[in-house]
Amino acid sequence: MSHAVTYSATLVGLSDRVVRIEAEVSAGLPEFRLTGLPMATTGSTRDRVRAAILNSGHAWPDRRITVAVSLSEVPSYGCMLDVAIAMAILAAAGVIPAASIAHTAFVGELGLDGGLRHVRGLPSAIEALAAAGFRAIAVPVASIEHPGQRPVISATCLTDLIEQLARDTGPAEPGSPSSRTNAYHVDLADLPGDQAGKRALEISAAGGHHLLLHGHPAPAALADCLPDLLPPLDAADHSEVGEIYALANLPRRNRRRPLCTPHYSNTAATIFGLRSHGRIHPGAVSLAHAGVLFLDDAPAYALSILDGLRLPLDTGEVILADSDGIVHLPARFQLVLAASACSCGRENCRCRPAHRHRHLNRLTALRSRIAITTTAQPDDPNAAPGATTATVAARVAEARARAAYRLAGTPHRANGDIPALDLRTAHRLDPEALDPLDLPLRSGKITFAAMTQILRVAWTLADLRAAARPSKDDTHHALRLWQGAPL
Repeated sequence: MSHAVTYSATLVGLSDRVVRIEAEVSAGLPEFRLTGLPMATTGSTRDRVRAAILNSGHAWPDRRITVAVSLSEVPSYGCMLDVAIAMAILAAAGVIPAASIAHTAFVGELGLDGGLRHVRGLPSAIEALAAAGFRAIAVPVASIEHPGQRPVISATCLTDLIEQLARDTGPAEPGSPSSRTNAYHVDLADLPGDQAGKRALEISAAGGHHLLLHGHPAPAALADCLPDLLPPLDAADHSEVGEIYALANLPRRNRRRPLCTPHYSNTAATIFGLRSHGRIHPGAVSLAHAGVLFLDDAPAYALSILDGLRLPLDTGEVILADSDGIVHLPARFQLVLAASACSCGRENCRCRPAHRHRHLNRLTALRSRIAITTTAQPDDPNAAPGATTATVAARVAEARARAAYRLAGTPHRANGDIPALDLRTAHRLDPEALDPLDLPLRSGKITFAAMTQILRVAWTLADLRAAARPSKDDTHHALRLWQGAPL
């Protein structure tokens, strides 16, 4: 009888659990028993592992094989454990020395030909295993981008992996993550006119405010500029975003903030995500985490989707549930909505006012979360060319630095995150600065929720002009931005 132990990791939401795998090859009738995995995955895993070992040129042990996976607290599985199971069997059968895998963890799916395939959630699995103290972590060679400098062995197939372990060449050092590209997708200076939209975009970026573009001719181009105006992802956000994209099996190669633009025909599962049979499928709200979610022609989205956006906007996360349990995924993003004046889409709309009202009224559920509304104005042919993306991004960075200094010691990152209570206590405006809001509040033209958004924007306007506190003009300007009135 021979016994071997290997380790791997499996994904639960965005968290990875280190998994211990034991294999025993003993005398008795030929049999392959695999315990500890969900019933739905056991048969397919056995078949993949057996075919991979045979097609790698190794004899299948003609004895009783028992593999136990310690998944008592892990409802999710996928195919991440295939390589670890195969290596445990080969070590228990004496094909490879058990000592060669004693300090190595294995992550990856096996093809029937013995090839190692990329799996979702690989970056976070590497982090979890490295934190657990493993000397080396074996992964598929196709997984060329790993977070940080981690001890990784890259292999194309089982044979390649066994040869590397036999040579004991040690782990190869992966390359560092790609840096943010210097090339902008769209430069603000290249967009004709629409100075009101560009100014609103700058204020939105400086304070992290949600934005409604009403009647603008090229809202998609404006939205595409927003990630480049925002500061690059810091290390924590970059790692978290990378884990989400790995979970969705999507490439992620730079520190540019994500921009997700789902179509209005997408289902709620596409927007918010789905958990099914233990598999996690991130939706658009999570793929936009730490970045921008842009909804073009926002009134065309289903009301259930527009209403459902309120929870991630308020909490910064989305909750996915099925019979296997509940998973919380990050979903903290800036929302940009674009809406035409009427659903007919004609420039010279002749529809009844009631029809146009019903069209825009579909956004009522999100109106209290929108801080800035800008309405397209006629272009001035004599206007000077606008600032470049680089120039505006520099102003945004300076404003965010002032806000970060003021918010130091709090969990808030930007003015758009400041709670209503703090705006009335620690960040309370001078009485004179509040004068423009007195009459609209008394007359019911603005609510307390709207007042919160206005005060947040007032602080951002002060930061953009390097002022210590918002002035009366800042508050009046913020009120006009909330109303969508011409400036």
